[in-house]
This record gives sequence, structure tokens and C-alpha cells, in this order.
Amino acid sequence: MSPTERRATAGLAGIYGLRMLGLFLILPVFAVYAERLPGGENHTLIGLALGIYGLSQALLQLPFGMASDRIGRKRVIYFGLVLFALGSFMAAAADDIYMVIVGRTIQGAGAINAALTALLADLTREEHRTKAMAVVGGTIGLTFAVSLVLGPALYHLISIPGIFAMTGVLALLAVLAIKFIVPNPKASHFHSDAEVVPAGLLSVLRDRELGRLNFGIFALHVVQMAMFVVVPFALRNTGNLDANHHWQVYLPVLAISVMLMLPLIFYGERKARVKPVFIGSIALMLAMQLAFIPAIDHFWGVVTVLTFYFVAFNVLEASLPSLVSKIAPASAKGTALGVYNTCQSLGLFVGGVAGGLLSNYFGTGAVFAFGAVLIGVWLYLAYGMKTPPAIKNLMFHINTLNAEEARRLERELSGVKGVAEATVIADEGVAYLKVDRRYFDEQALRRLLPSA
Repeated sequence: MSPTERRATAGLAGIYGLRMLGLFLILPVFAVYAERLPGGENHTLIGLALGIYGLSQALLQLPFGMASDRIGRKRVIYFGLVLFALGSFMAAAADDIYMVIVGRTIQGAGAINAALTALLADLTREEHRTKAMAVVGGTIGLTFAVSLVLGPALYHLISIPGIFAMTGVLALLAVLAIKFIVPNPKASHFHSDAEVVPAGLLSVLRDRELGRLNFGIFALHVVQMAMFVVVPFALRNTGNLDANHHWQVYLPVLAISVMLMLPLIFYGERKARVKPVFIGSIALMLAMQLAFIPAIDHFWGVVTVLTFYFVAFNVLEASLPSLVSKIAPASAKGTALGVYNTCQSLGLFVGGVAGGLLSNYFGTGAVFAFGAVLIGVWLYLAYGMKTPPAIKNLMFHINTLNAEEARRLERELSGVKGVAEATVIADEGVAYLKVDRRYFDEQALRRLLPSA
């Protein structure tokens, strides 16, 4: 990667991380704080305050991405960051649960993830874009892990209003970072691998294999958000552990879960056993939802189940976007990921509302029973999935071609040994390929792509 690409990747990964901080930092402690607010005695409203962020994200992230094609990437990002800051400051100043809900709604309305992805695509060459996206994905995962430990510590120092105010200030600083640190693209144009093609939405929605994965990310985040409505109370009530010290649970739990998760990921990828590892992780998630029902009243039971829950969660969270990229048609990868991200945000909303509603009226056991049913449906759907192909996605810049030349090049690329799918988009000057890493003849490909 060139210095400009590294600078763009680092800067935009940082902005992505900031967006996730707005959601993740409050997760481990918000329910305990919100219970003391006027209206917070109703756990339905606590769940709504947690989850409403996801609803406004889901509704607006695709429109914001499309708007960035028309009015400019950075303008949309500036607008979204200001909205996020406004919502953060409103939530910080709230003196009842209702104003927190309003603030969280506005926070989520700053839905700039699609615009950030498009800007990253503008600033990176095709052959380096996958690496740049991987850095962003790693940043989001790291932000989640750090937030579960840092959130309780910050709660002790500045409480939830202080966390909201801090994220608002960081959002305004991010505006300056976008202005002065992230380079301006020489030209902005559409990228099929990173943006949604409206005409292709219907075909992506009809794809059964992608549908299984979209349901999966929805269910995974329903369960995650519902859990954080009730687990903070369980840690407080069963372990006499105030919210300031919940990091003492999450730090070892996350450390152990990551140590157990990494060998599973490596085994699945290196031994072409992705599907068994994936199905096994869903089964483990189901078992942990059921285990939470008796364990929720026992401190060490909660800690033990949390550990294995995060093993399953981390494997699935890492595997799902990779599977979407492998299964989606090369020309519709951006559309498939856009639908996937929307389903994830909807899961956050439904999980918060369902967790609050069920715990308020039926008790904590009902939260995990609901989660078990949802994960059980996912396990049934995932069991019938096709074995994911052992392929790698590649992109190459190509010289300007007319439509006929593009189709001819596409046929020639499809004939290269190990190429499972080739799509040439003349308007973008890009060749998208899916290649079988075991048989791929890279030298033959390079001879067809002298400009690559």
C-alpha cells in the first residue's frame, strides 16, 4: 500500500471505531444506570434506548451511501458525524429515559458507514482494497473488546452522561480528522465491491444462501443486545459486583474466549472445514442460550456461560462477512454486504426491544428462551447451507475497454485455471474474480491483465 493508502486506511478505520464506540462503550453498564432514571424502572424502555440506535442505522445507512455518490463522500460524512455528536450531547443531557431514547435515535441517524466504505474504496487501489477493509473489520472487533473492559472503568470516572459527552466530542474531532488527515480522492466513482447497486437488491434478497447468512447476523445481534439488557443486573445481583467493576469479569472472559476462538478459525480455514466450524459455533451459541436460563442466578454460572458464549460469538462474527464475500456474485459484493449490514443493525434494534420487553413482563429466563428459539431456527437454516467454496476474491484495474472487449476479456479470464468466476465491468475499469487458491494459475492471469 502507498503512504496515501495507509493514511486513508488508518484514518477511516479510526472513524469506524469511533462509530462503534457510540454503541459498544455503554453496553456493559447502561442497563444498571438507566434503571435509576425516571421511566427506567420499565425495562422495555431500557431495551428500546439500547436498540433504537440500530433502527435508525438500518433505515439510513443505505440512503446515506447512495447520497454520497451524488453530493460527495465527505459532505455526507460531515453531516453524519454532526448528527452523531448532536445525539450524543442530547443523551448526555437527558434527565429521563425518554430523552435518552431521542438522543440514541439521533446518534444512530448519523449512519455514515456506507459513505465511509465508499470513500475508502475511492482512496485505495483495487488490489489493496481487501487489505484496507480487513483493517477496518479488525478495528471494529478490537473496539468491541476494548469497550467491554473500558466501559465500566469510564462509568466509574464519568458515568453514562460523561461517556455520551465524550463520544460527542470525539465525533466533532473526527470531522477535523476527515478534513485534514484523510486525503481527498482524486475522483469519486461507483465501486461494485463496496457500494449497493439498487438494481441488484432484488436478486441479492432472493439468494437463499445469502438469506441464511443475513438471518444469521440478524439473530446473532438480537441475542447479543438482549443479553446486555439483563446480564449487567445478573452480575450485580449474584456477585455483589457494582457496574464500575464489571470489567473484572469481561477482561478474563474475553481473553479466554479469544484464545479458544482463534484455533477454531485457523482450523476451519486451513483444513477447508469452514462449514463444520460454523455449524458447531451456532450449536454452541444455542447451548449457551439454554445454559443461561439456570445459570443467570449464579455468579460463576454467568461467568462460565459468558465465556463460551463469546467463543461462539467471536467465531460467528468473524466468519459471517467472509462467507458473504465468498458466496455473493463478484459484481454484487457491495450490495450483498449492504443488505448484511442492514440486517445486523435491525438485529440490534429487535434485540434491545425484545430483551427489555421479555425481561420486564416475563423475567430473564424468557429472554434466553427467545434467544434459544431464534438461534435454533438459524441452526436449522445453516445446516442446509452449501459448503462454502475455498475461494479468494481478487480485483484488478484494467485498461479502458468497450462493452464487447469487456465481454471477451471476461470469457478469457473465466478460462484461466482456478478462476471460479470472472466479471469485468468496463465502466469501472475493474475485473472482479473469485479464484480457487488450490489451483489458481496467477501467471496465466497476469498475462491477460498486463495493466494489473
